[in-house]
Amino acid sequence: MLRPFALCVALAATLSLPMAAMAQDRDQTLADIRQELSVLYVELQRLRGELNTTGAPLGSGASGDTLQRVDGIEAELRRLTSLTEEMQLRIDRVVSDGTNRVGDLEFRLCELETDCDIADLGDTPSLGGEPLTGAGPVAAPLPAPGGGTGGGAALAVGEQSDFDRAQAAYDAGNYAEAAQLFAAFTQTYPGGPLSAEAHFLRGEAEAAQSNWSEAARAYLDSFSGAPDAPRAPESLTKLGTSLGQLGQTEEACLTLAEVELRYPTSQSVFDARSAMAGLGCT
Repeated sequence: MLRPFALCVALAATLSLPMAAMAQDRDQTLADIRQELSVLYVELQRLRGELNTTGAPLGSGASGDTLQRVDGIEAELRRLTSLTEEMQLRIDRVVSDGTNRVGDLEFRLCELETDCDIADLGDTPSLGGEPLTGAGPVAAPLPAPGGGTGGGAALAVGEQSDFDRAQAAYDAGNYAEAAQLFAAFTQTYPGGPLSAEAHFLRGEAEAAQSNWSEAARAYLDSFSGAPDAPRAPESLTKLGTSLGQLGQTEEACLTLAEVELRYPTSQSVFDARSAMAGLGCT
């Protein structure tokens, strides 16, 4: 009769950790929830194994208590599964809304450009570069500011030298040449690890010539292609200021307001606030 009692004690000790985890704060990340799901599945299987091997000697009280714990774990699994699905739906809605906004900005910029054909715009890629497949978007390896790859994806043959040539023109103040070289670079190496930086510097070269429409297009390409890149807050800020220069005050204010919402700890927040004040945003 001592063995069933010892087994109950062992079961109670085994269950203490997952039951404590259930009492934690509900505001968890998606990764935390998935990890907790894995732990709960393991504990559930372990409990079922114990029930299958202990046999009849367990009294009704001990057996009932264990079954109640199993039922509790199953209920928690259902709750966490529901919460995971809810969070995924929210992520998908954010990505969808962001993609639609980028597409709208591309359309508006195309209307402002004399040589832009709206029919050639095509579909706007999903924000972050990943389709909505039920998993959160995963950012591709991004370049370190200043041109290095930062240990990310391998560069194509000639990619670094072409980028350096364009940056040399920019550093020398040859902004028209730099803009052309960066535009050619992004067409030759689309989606490469230096692409977002190249779009941003093209925007800087165009802005230096007061070509605000082209600058806005470049900043938009930089931000939408890599919204998690180090340059993303600055790209979004300068997209807003470029729209302001084009007289698109409402769109500029909305874009600048997004900087603090998306990147609350970035230094670009102060630049965005200053630009909003200059535009009279409310």
